[in-house]
Amino acid sequence: MKPQQDNEPATIDRIPSGTLLQGLARVYDLVLVTDFDGKVLWVSNGLVELADGADFEVGVDAQTILPQLPKLPRPDQVFSLRSRLRNQGHLANIRVDLPVGASGDSVPVEVNMLPMATQVEDRPLFVVIARRASDSRQTAPDIDGPSTLLDDAPDAILAIDTNGFVVSANAAVDRLLGHKPQDIIDTPVAALLSNAADLDRLVASLGAAGDVADCELCLVSSEGRGVDVAVSARARNDADGKFAGTVLSLRAVSANQPLLSELQRKNAELEHCVHALAHDLRSPLVALLGFSRLLRQDYGAQLDDTGLHFIDRIEQAGRTMEDLIHDLLELSRIGQSGERKSLVDPKTVLNQLYAELKPRLDAGQIRLLLPSDPPLVYCDRTRLYQVFSNLIGNAIDHMGPCDDPFVQVSVADQSDHHHITVSDSGRGVADDDHKRVFDVFQSLNPASDGRRGSGIGLAIVRKVAETHGGRVWVENRTGGGAVFHVTLPHR
Repeated sequence: MKPQQDNEPATIDRIPSGTLLQGLARVYDLVLVTDFDGKVLWVSNGLVELADGADFEVGVDAQTILPQLPKLPRPDQVFSLRSRLRNQGHLANIRVDLPVGASGDSVPVEVNMLPMATQVEDRPLFVVIARRASDSRQTAPDIDGPSTLLDDAPDAILAIDTNGFVVSANAAVDRLLGHKPQDIIDTPVAALLSNAADLDRLVASLGAAGDVADCELCLVSSEGRGVDVAVSARARNDADGKFAGTVLSLRAVSANQPLLSELQRKNAELEHCVHALAHDLRSPLVALLGFSRLLRQDYGAQLDDTGLHFIDRIEQAGRTMEDLIHDLLELSRIGQSGERKSLVDPKTVLNQLYAELKPRLDAGQIRLLLPSDPPLVYCDRTRLYQVFSNLIGNAIDHMGPCDDPFVQVSVADQSDHHHITVSDSGRGVADDDHKRVFDVFQSLNPASDGRRGSGIGLAIVRKVAETHGGRVWVENRTGGGAVFHVTLPHR
């Protein structure tokens, strides 16, 4: 019997590319490709040599291999396996007897059957992967230390032998795919594929004997659903430097990852546009405010009350626009690489703010109550200043008339984060606006002096909290007013 050469593409037109066949033969020693009726379309040299003269050639029916399974002792097993093949699309670790030579002797082998992406008349082709039953339950390789360390690893890790079978798996495999590690030992890793079209990518990864090979595959969970994973494959060598198998590291990939990447790209472009726009608007704004001041100084005596009122409105609008541009620039800078997180003493930041805000506090007869000995907070100092400045400033602006106006700040150390609260006795925030108040340009009520803010201050607070891994929310205070909450994680 003349074997099919592993390094040549199959001569049957229905076989997929020779590259895939070469990869299969390189990874798996005992391989054949059949059509749906069991006719052998391609067979590896290893399987031909094991058969040793048996009637097992390209173009004849695979009477000793799936899907017929004639050597199984009971017909009900054949029916059950065919049903599983129809329902699951693959079979794993089925023991059959493979006749060898003309003597009638047989070799027990474990057979796994997987569909291929290529179809003939809407019926799939199948890859049959086999190995001697005596080769199963190999000793798991020692990879990266004791198994307890592997079980604590966040990524699922599979150790694959030189024949492409799983010899070790850590506990994360169960978390990722729902398969118990012991249940997939001695299973060809190809049997975990949910999508037959991924077979060539898997084979390419397992055949890599050099650097790390990365790809994305869809694997099947214990519940039968597909799980998209990113795969990193690294070749293992034995003590003599010979190729000893592959270690696969698996990590779940969100199905929305392309959309998420595109959204992140667009957000980055938008932030860059906002930064550039705000920066470019400064020049004409400086000119507008400068000429309005010159107009007041040089021609103010020649203007009546209406003219002076118009200049006042121009300058007021210019200052509002100046504040808006400043806040936009600050919003666009939050989270950039120049920030330096460290343990910051909130007391020094709050004392600085108290000195800056004292004229406004005195004008409104507002008491600012600060913590006497707050814990250190892990944050960029400038960003922590912005959090306190915007929350306290917002409370002062929207205090409104009340009997005992005050703003109280507290910083508490909790299990895994610091909890900052700024409460006041002012107007409060309507329930329907609790989420909207943190959106950009959402200035819901005019300030006590009738001005409207830029609508960016609370958006800055939220972005600072989120870029540091925390969150922000607001609640109504018992007795009137509001309580703003900010959490910042520990280092």
